[in-house]
Amino acid sequence: MQVQSLVRSLAILNRLAAADEGVTLTEIAQQVGLSPSTAHRLLTTLEHERYVHFDAERRLWSVGVQAFVAGNAFLKTRSVAGLARPHMRALMEESEETVNLAVEDQHEAVYLAQVECRQMMRAFARPGGRVPLHCSGVGKALLSAMSDAEIGRVLHQRGMARMTVKTINHTAGLRADLAAARARGYAIDDEEHAIGLRCIAAVIFNESAEAVAAISVSGPVARISDARIPLLGQQVKRKAEAITALFGGRGP
Repeated sequence: MQVQSLVRSLAILNRLAAADEGVTLTEIAQQVGLSPSTAHRLLTTLEHERYVHFDAERRLWSVGVQAFVAGNAFLKTRSVAGLARPHMRALMEESEETVNLAVEDQHEAVYLAQVECRQMMRAFARPGGRVPLHCSGVGKALLSAMSDAEIGRVLHQRGMARMTVKTINHTAGLRADLAAARARGYAIDDEEHAIGLRCIAAVIFNESAEAVAAISVSGPVARISDARIPLLGQQVKRKAEAITALFGGRGP
């Protein structure tokens, strides 16, 4: 049985977390379907516990420091993020491209961390941001580690929305692409999530040979050419294997 006030409070927190800047009381109330008085009561309670912050000068609400503390506890328990960080930095230096770490949650890929490259043009993925599994590099890497039945469930529940003209949006084509990813050890997003952007990703496994995360390099097509993909693929694959070993994992 759900506790209504808690559900409403979490809805407010989720809304604030999705906002790039602060949000007014009126906007919050409208977006979560509450009266302004109810939204304000919940916000002041959350503010007292430091889960939200109120900017009195701008009259804007935003996520508070305690929400970060609570969220950071997830990264501590999901220790793959800490283990991966040195390898992510090394991969960025080797590839000179941006490196990402993501996990699967509710049939989407969620970015945990990013190490940005020094190039003027570079990919950006905010930690906490979500992307579809079927058309992103990290997503396809995670899908490639699933059974046929699991893949079927994901595609049935999430669909295969066409994000660009290059998105693979039919089951047979995606399954063939995932089979190729398994064979070479890394998945490729060839402008399937965003035009002009390529991403190459490999899976990090646990001790049961289950996927726990995916690591990737991403950058513009102008730098990640067809000829360069195999080299980057091997670099990503080696780093995924090294993190897997540190995690006490093993490949399938």
